[in-house]
Amino acid sequence: MPHFTVVPVKDQDQSNYDSLEGINWVDYRDTGQDSFDHQDTVSSDGHGNHKEDSPFLSSADAVGKRTDYYDRNLALFEEELDIRPKVSSLLSRLVNYTSITQGAKEHEEEESADSPNMGTLMGVYLPCLQNIFGVILFLRLTWIVGMAGIIQSLLIVIMCCSCTMLTAISMSAIATNGVVPAGGAYFMISRSLGPEFGGAVGLCFYLGTTFASAMYILGAIEIFLKYLVPQAAIFHATDPLRSDSALLNNMRVYGSLCLSLMAVVVFVGVKYVNKLASLFLACVIISIVSIYAGAIKSITHPPDFPICMLGNRTLKLDGFDVCAKTVMSGNITELSQLWNRFCLPGNMSSTHCDDYFLHNNVTEIQGIPGLASGIISDNMWGNYLQKGEILEKAGLQSVDAHSAIEYFVQYVSVDITTSFTLLVGIFFPSATGIMAGSNRSGDLRDAQKSIPVGTILAITTTTIVYLSSVVLFGSCIEGVVLRDKFGDAVKKNLVVGTLSWPSPWVIVIGSFFSTIGAGLQSLTGAPRLLQAIAKDNIIPFLRVFGHGKSNGEPTWALLLTGLIAELGILIASLDMVAPILSMFFLMCYLFVNLACAVQTLLRTPNWRPRFKYYHWALSFLGMSMCLALMFISSWYYAIVAMGIAGMIYKYIEYQGAEKEWGDGIRGLSLSAARYALLRLEAGPPHTKNWRPQLLVLLKLDEDLHVKYPRMLTFASQLKAGKGLTIVGSVIQGNFLDSFGEMQAAEQAIKNMMEIERVKGFCQVVVAAKVREGIVHLIQSCGLGGMKHNTVVMGWSPIVLLTLQHNYTLHCPCNHERFTDGNIDVWWIVHDGGMLMLLPFLLKQHKVWRKCKMRIFTVAQMDDNSIQMKKDLATFLYQLRIEAEVEVVEMHDSDISAYTYERTLMMEQRSQMLRQMRLSSAEKQREAQLVKDRHSLVRMGSLYSDEEEEVDVPLDKVQMTWTREKCEAERKNRSNAPENFRELMSLKPDQSNVRRMHTAVKLNEVIVNKSHDARLVLLNMPGPPRNADGNENYMEFLEVLTEGLERVLLVRGGGREVITIYS
Repeated sequence: MPHFTVVPVKDQDQSNYDSLEGINWVDYRDTGQDSFDHQDTVSSDGHGNHKEDSPFLSSADAVGKRTDYYDRNLALFEEELDIRPKVSSLLSRLVNYTSITQGAKEHEEEESADSPNMGTLMGVYLPCLQNIFGVILFLRLTWIVGMAGIIQSLLIVIMCCSCTMLTAISMSAIATNGVVPAGGAYFMISRSLGPEFGGAVGLCFYLGTTFASAMYILGAIEIFLKYLVPQAAIFHATDPLRSDSALLNNMRVYGSLCLSLMAVVVFVGVKYVNKLASLFLACVIISIVSIYAGAIKSITHPPDFPICMLGNRTLKLDGFDVCAKTVMSGNITELSQLWNRFCLPGNMSSTHCDDYFLHNNVTEIQGIPGLASGIISDNMWGNYLQKGEILEKAGLQSVDAHSAIEYFVQYVSVDITTSFTLLVGIFFPSATGIMAGSNRSGDLRDAQKSIPVGTILAITTTTIVYLSSVVLFGSCIEGVVLRDKFGDAVKKNLVVGTLSWPSPWVIVIGSFFSTIGAGLQSLTGAPRLLQAIAKDNIIPFLRVFGHGKSNGEPTWALLLTGLIAELGILIASLDMVAPILSMFFLMCYLFVNLACAVQTLLRTPNWRPRFKYYHWALSFLGMSMCLALMFISSWYYAIVAMGIAGMIYKYIEYQGAEKEWGDGIRGLSLSAARYALLRLEAGPPHTKNWRPQLLVLLKLDEDLHVKYPRMLTFASQLKAGKGLTIVGSVIQGNFLDSFGEMQAAEQAIKNMMEIERVKGFCQVVVAAKVREGIVHLIQSCGLGGMKHNTVVMGWSPIVLLTLQHNYTLHCPCNHERFTDGNIDVWWIVHDGGMLMLLPFLLKQHKVWRKCKMRIFTVAQMDDNSIQMKKDLATFLYQLRIEAEVEVVEMHDSDISAYTYERTLMMEQRSQMLRQMRLSSAEKQREAQLVKDRHSLVRMGSLYSDEEEEVDVPLDKVQMTWTREKCEAERKNRSNAPENFRELMSLKPDQSNVRRMHTAVKLNEVIVNKSHDARLVLLNMPGPPRNADGNENYMEFLEVLTEGLERVLLVRGGGREVITIYS
């Protein structure tokens, strides 16, 4: 984006005031430049984010100047004055500055002397006039009036000018809401609607400006070849009926030469273009004044431009000088040149003449009857024609006779099929150019006053000129002359030139130079607009166009602009190029109105425009008019333009750099999120809308990296990008001391979430204890109705290492594909249907899509297993879930010796830990050692009553001893014999024996049926209600899941999450 240079005005009195405050001079820049360079800059951070250089002292300068900051009135803030400047020092450097628009250095030097003093007239009004008035006024407005009539022409002008007026109101509100640098409309849209909309519309505006240069060049070449030097044509038509192709080829050749010459001028130096701008503007004004002067003069002395009519058909006044069939030479009647065009030369016989020529008379009428002639009544209504039709005047007598096709070249015909919508697309470019004032905001003395006043006055002036010109043309010029696009009926004169005073050459020369000037302005502005977009770094493939010559001239952007403009030149038709750029400009204006409407409705705190005469309804009306005009003028061009903008938008969204510009779309998202959260707060979601909103609890290693990233893999497979996902973690310590670690942990988790393609939020808390942090996460995560309803966590590797390995380390990656296998669901107790819903959601992911789903349920002795299977199949059918159903019968059996002994060892371990009175951490280490010694048994021992001893070497456990622990250990040693006798006489609790028996039997059945399953989902038993049973609970889970590769324990809250109803 464009750079600003903030040039403070050195105030001697202010310097004295600073010295009284104890500050001689404050360097607001953090650039490392010489401190005596009294210039502050507003620069770009290299990523397109404009930022004002830090208005604080660097740490290096702070040490040397800390003593200068001392002030008895500011002693309370003296410790932070090295990073926070005084208000007086800040304001003295920022209150007086000027913003110089981006461009070549020579352009900045050219403008810098006068730019701060530009007022409304020179800075906004006249540049807007120069950009709005263009080639359409001189070359096509008379033709539009002739085809559409005065009434419809006025409607076209009012529609187009109303659209630009409403856009100017919205633009004025945006432009007065802060400084708008070079880039104009692009900067306003991108900072108001975000980088996606800004980049898409900015490129459309760039393409519109580029095609505008092509249109102006084609207009200038048309004037050159048709009216200035017709002899310069290189290609000549061999077939008179196909003369258009020769004209188009001439336009392509001379247009390419003119484009190359203009590109060289722009490349050599912009200052030459700026110097010639006043001359070009003078040509426009003189040409318009000559039209009004000629119209006034025509009241009494209309110009003499006779038109030759054959019957009611208009003849080309080319190749003959007398509008008659015969002429008198002395007393002798001779054949005229016109006779020779319709008959064989020198033959007086009528048998060798065209029938229409013989049966119709030749008459001569005035082409410019004048303002007082009353011709306005004939030109009031439209007369749309098809391509190839001959221009005819209503009211003249004509005999309908056959005319040979070879004589059609003698008549003035229509070269393009006309319609109201086509004329709208051709005229609209003559209403564009309203952004000239906002593009020069840095050159204005008071931009926030000059831009609205100058732009609205310029649009008002041009609208009055267009409306009055439509009425004058329809009141002064004959209808067939108006419909004659190239002036063939008036001796190949420019039609609007026939009305001008004192000579048609005023309009011809003035319009030629004005179109050349407008083309140069477009070729100058388009590359800088592309350079501004490229420097914002929102579209990666455009980065090369952000570079240029050493003086800042956008060389590469100019080259691309020339190539795109050459495409418009190759079209070679002004009437075909005009609708193209109309689409791009209309899309740009549409989003300017949208930006103003969004900002107004959101009422963001920073939306404080000085221009008060705006309203969101006017912006929406302008936006609607832009959209309507796009489809009115050319619906297929509109679809193409919107398609181009849509593709650019999606490209920036997926590939472009992320920007935070405080745009309205972000504000709109916040408002929509607030509205949605308030709606969700009304009540819990219906069962049909329930989906798991995950809180994933992760553990970080010592380097603050995610220890088990496959937890995120599972979350992404379960969610498939839908619903809420919150990834949380806990850092143990003090918040003030661990703040940096917390930020690093959040970034590490976000990076891992991006790798695993998990869309969600990250929250890391700092707590004195990990358990307290987890409790805080579970209680406080989420907002309103967007709170988690499902917690996903892995077992602590100290307490239960096997489950951690079984699940998190063996979870399939997102790029893996299971081509076969089963997902087994063991439905033991009803938990609200979550056990059914989770495998269905997993199967939506590509990893699990081809796995089959099997549902097992357990039948007791008094259950009818056959009926249970039928009922379960019916239930699944109503749930629309495809799965195999199997009912497993579990018969009552005696408790095995293995079950009894394992329960006994579990309780002995717990009793021993209580007797040792270890701390919580030491208790966990000791529990792990005891578990490792007794849990690693062969699978065969699960089904036998005999115990096989397995020797497992004990790991050394390092403990930290204190004085209290030492005394407690001595007491424990003195009571060791008694404690040992208690352990040996301990009998297991019958409740624990029953629980262990259930775990062993269920594990036996599950391993038998699901040992080869890809994933096993199982009801998780309820946790103990007292803390004393923690170790026993983990032992039960260990036994329940032994021998299984991949297990997911699920425990629902009891609320129904799946329904059979639609």
